Amino acid sequence: LQFLYFIEISNLFSTPATKMPTPSKRAPKKVAKTSGAGKQAKSQLIFPTGRISSLLRKGRYSKRVSGSSGVYLAAVLEYLTAELLELSVKAAQQKKKDNRRITPRAITLAVRCD
Repeated sequence: LQFLYFIEISNLFSTPATKMPTPSKRAPKKVAKTSGAGKQAKSQLIFPTGRISSLLRKGRYSKRVSGSSGVYLAAVLEYLTAELLELSVKAAQQKKKDNRRITPRAITLAVRCD
């Protein structure tokens, strides 16, 4: 506490002119745009789109795999996972009111009831 009191007192006596940086006479540097953002960042998904698309290619499910197929499959898997977790949480809370743990039994009940 004494340390925090010292900091507050020292802030009272410091002048704002000493804290301000002096302006530079050079032109400001331009920040390059990151145009190389990946498909996962563009689609704002949590699931890995690159890994899913590479697994689709390595799995030999078809001769050709489009570039957006990994993004689409990742979005579907993420949606299904979110729905399953939401139903599992409701099933776990119905069993016990103050339950923070999702058990395999709660997942099974959520799948069977839906």
